[in-house]
Amino acid sequence: MTLVLLVRHGLTAGTGTVLTGRTPGIPLDDRGREQAAALAARLAAVPLDAIVTSPLERCRQTADAIAAARNSHPVAVHTDERVAEVKYGDWTGKPLKRLARDPMWPAVQTHPSAVRFPGADGESMPDVQHRAVGAVRDWNARLGAKAVYLICSHGDVIKSVVADSLGLHLDLFQRIQIDPCSLTVIRYTPLRPFLMRMNDTGGTVSSLVRPAGGRQKRADAGTSSRPGARTRLGDGDAVIGGGAGG
Repeated sequence: MTLVLLVRHGLTAGTGTVLTGRTPGIPLDDRGREQAAALAARLAAVPLDAIVTSPLERCRQTADAIAAARNSHPVAVHTDERVAEVKYGDWTGKPLKRLARDPMWPAVQTHPSAVRFPGADGESMPDVQHRAVGAVRDWNARLGAKAVYLICSHGDVIKSVVADSLGLHLDLFQRIQIDPCSLTVIRYTPLRPFLMRMNDTGGTVSSLVRPAGGRQKRADAGTSSRPGARTRLGDGDAVIGGGAGG
């Protein structure tokens, strides 16, 4: 029964406002480094057989922080392109509030299995899920049935793996929330996977409390003066790329 710990990277300067995608050279910011250090401390006593990471800097920094905290349980860090960020194509680097007005946005929200992101290097969501789940299955076989290991990846990639573990159609994966530096745990057995924990940040419940006298303000809301324009992310919209968390 292989135990897989899925960790999303910590916060960067653009998390939740810009779709960073595979833009190179985007490190963790001060908040992200603090998140990575806190998660590393939480996991320091958990024996790991390997750490697998996306090659992007924000994931490598998160994975390295987790590895560095393991003085009594040293572990090797491996890079795997298959758990890298989605290739968002022409959407890469654009503000999310602008993308929310793109004609393709509703399809990404409700029918992602039919979506291929625009541009020559744009990737389809089924391809993302196929490569990510394939990587998990390959590492499961490589490390063995008694292994416990960690994969550091990205919000939409982890959501696709969680959807697969639950037997959910990919069109339902936007119902899953994966916050920065959150911990998700899946146990794989010969019969089926079991989702043991999801989106665990070990934090407070303050984000669940609405401010007195009004609605919670969405941190990712934008404004526009164009008549009839979609001016903000809807309350039911998933933030592409995963968002900045509560």
